Amino acid sequence: MAETLQSLADLKGSPSEAPEAPRHVQKLDKQGRAYATGKRKDAVARVWIKPGSGKITVNERALEVYFARPVLRMILQQPFGIASRVAQYDVVVTVAGGGLSGQAGAVRHGLSKALTYYEPELRGVLKKAGFLTRDSRTVERKKYGRKKARRSFQFSKR
Repeated sequence: MAETLQSLADLKGSPSEAPEAPRHVQKLDKQGRAYATGKRKDAVARVWIKPGSGKITVNERALEVYFARPVLRMILQQPFGIASRVAQYDVVVTVAGGGLSGQAGAVRHGLSKALTYYEPELRGVLKKAGFLTRDSRTVERKKYGRKKARRSFQFSKR
């Protein structure tokens, strides 16, 4: 910075280099699919999406077979509903670890990330809904001398 500014008026006229907002670009593999990893609790989901008829496969099984509870299926459909992309993408998921609830949350997280990789303009909508944020809450570890993480043994005076 060779020139020295003397007042605020000089600052107003000086060329300022404002940092540009990061540009999000489409990330696709050789088959034209977007890939993302989603996590929740102890579950990890690997998600691939590509344009199609809306078929969702989880661990080589249909969505209705793997996630039998309607609430879990609803959690998976949320990113498509908010982005107005219902039945426009075929989804292939492999998920491992945790229970069904954690797995559904992991798939939703991975699905949202994959949608933003395929269509970067959807990032704002999905981020505002909170689907791109990884829920970092996990199970608290069991402590020595206790029955569970916090549950202690029953106190007895005598």
